[in-house]
Amino acid sequence: MKFIVDILKEAQIMMLIKQLREPITRIAQCMPGLSPQNKTERFTRHPFWVMVDKEMMDHIRSWRFMILVAIVVLTCLGASYTALLNIAKAVKPGDADEAFLFLNLFTVSDGTLPSFVVFMGFLGPLLGIGMGFDAINSEQSRGTLSRILSQPIHRDYLINAKFVAALMVIALLVFVMGYLVAGAGLIAIGIPPTFEEFMRINLFLMLSVVYIAFWLNLSVLFSIRFRQAATSALSGIAVWLFFNLFYPLMLNIVLKPFTPSAYASPKSIYLFERSRYLLSQLMPNELFNEATSTLLMPTVRSVGPLTMQQVEGALPGPLPLGQSALLVWPQITGLLAATLICFALSYYLFVRREIRGRS
Repeated sequence: MKFIVDILKEAQIMMLIKQLREPITRIAQCMPGLSPQNKTERFTRHPFWVMVDKEMMDHIRSWRFMILVAIVVLTCLGASYTALLNIAKAVKPGDADEAFLFLNLFTVSDGTLPSFVVFMGFLGPLLGIGMGFDAINSEQSRGTLSRILSQPIHRDYLINAKFVAALMVIALLVFVMGYLVAGAGLIAIGIPPTFEEFMRINLFLMLSVVYIAFWLNLSVLFSIRFRQAATSALSGIAVWLFFNLFYPLMLNIVLKPFTPSAYASPKSIYLFERSRYLLSQLMPNELFNEATSTLLMPTVRSVGPLTMQQVEGALPGPLPLGQSALLVWPQITGLLAATLICFALSYYLFVRREIRGRS
């Protein structure tokens, strides 16, 4: 008899729970914080950032990236070591550069090894090309591109994720190297940087990231345009060699017949030098060199040819950070514009590209 009573009590409790479940569920649906479904959606990551994480791990774990990082780090550490040995000889007492002693860690060289700035301008493009030349065509050759795009994600997520992931890895590497050089200099010379020096170093590192991003976008553009990874890599290296070696030679050959004589008027000489300067601004490496030299050398007061009227009355001395940034703003704008143009072309070609199942 007692057993039957216990069963009836349990049945009554279950019926009461079932009757209360429906109003509780309705109340939970009206309150987003109590809904289990909304909690799951809250902690679900966006597909774009999942793809970014995957691309970043692919870059970091690849042997190609490790080799490029080893080359860049070793050369930059060698340049900083040379700067530490010769920093006392580079700055003379009473010189205007003495007030910016910490910045000489990035610009000083004794001739055996180039400075940190020169190495960054020379090896940075190779880093960008090496990380982007097979961004798209490698997916095609492996047959994974059509599988990725068959998933319920936006098509532009793929190209955007590849660019963002590579850019984040490049920015992390550049800032780590820059702060490593600054930390080594702080330990060696025992003089901390001023706030202006710290800001100039950060601007230089951000400009280096933008400069490398230009070559990254250019290599991604070639990876979309060409199906073979070797072809896109050679195309990126060819453009890099053209701007570093052949374009200055071609510029000298073209302008040589128009070189004014020694007895020409100052106006003719100025116009010729001005034309040479404007044509040289088509080189990304020239824009980078002018911008970085002005940011890291506050005594630089101009980046182009000047007339005697412009020089007359000018007092030698370092420029404040705002004036230096304003002086190289055209160069910074040019690098940003070139980077955005390459990215826009890559985006346009990839979005309009037809992806076959066999690719």
